[in-house]
Amino acid sequence: MAGGSKEIRTQIASVKNTQKITKAMEMVAASKMRKAQARMTATRPYVEKVKRVIEHVSKAHHEYKHPYTLERPVKRIGLIVVSSDRGLCGGLNTNLFRRTLKKVQAWQQDNVEIDLAIIGKKAQTFFRHYGGNVVATKVDLGDTPHIGDLVGTVKVMLDRFEQGQIDAVFVASNQFESAMTQVPTFQQLIPLQNNAARDAGEPAYWDYLYEPDAKEALDTLMVRYIESTVYGAVVENVACEQSARMVAMKSASDNAGKMIKELQLAYNKARQAAITQELSEIVAGASAV
Repeated sequence: MAGGSKEIRTQIASVKNTQKITKAMEMVAASKMRKAQARMTATRPYVEKVKRVIEHVSKAHHEYKHPYTLERPVKRIGLIVVSSDRGLCGGLNTNLFRRTLKKVQAWQQDNVEIDLAIIGKKAQTFFRHYGGNVVATKVDLGDTPHIGDLVGTVKVMLDRFEQGQIDAVFVASNQFESAMTQVPTFQQLIPLQNNAARDAGEPAYWDYLYEPDAKEALDTLMVRYIESTVYGAVVENVACEQSARMVAMKSASDNAGKMIKELQLAYNKARQAAITQELSEIVAGASAV
């Protein structure tokens, strides 16, 4: 019994050490989540405003149709997949990959081919095993990604679209709904869907003064919008990652606490059994004398 009690004490100490680690990781994730949420909240209005400006500029100049707004038969799609670089964040990446595979398989059934641009180590590892035509990869963005780190990856997709190698571009990432809920989503980047004047009471037409000209301004805005949208997806995915990690580490800490209680109960039973056996041996020895 003494040997069993010692093993249980060792297990309890080990689980307590694990619980300390998970609690520390939970607090770190909570702190990073608040910062990531602040970046996400600051990014969303900028991306939305750029899109609205593009929509109105496009509507105001019917004589010029930007290539990113033109629909064409879809034979090949460019898909940008945004994942985390690290694990320990529950089913965040798994849910995204499962949803992505269903979408890819549906496209393939329609004889549509896929080019992949990967952001994040987890997606890189997943598609290395699953397969796929990966044309660009970006990893190690950290907890504070910068839009400049994504320009190269985005440019690969834009160049392929302009050269006619792909006919549409989508981005797959996690959307932040709450600290407890992150939803895998798909967003179409190109062709840009026009929703100008969608708000009630907003004028259907307004214009700007351009320098040097409207065409050049629109060309620049289009690229900035695509880059900003991908950056927004990456920032939002970071917020999702930290939220999922915080919840996962809290769950791990709670489970460790339950395990400690169970082990403590087993230890007390083993200790009581050992004491009872010792008393029995003492009584038996005294009776023999």
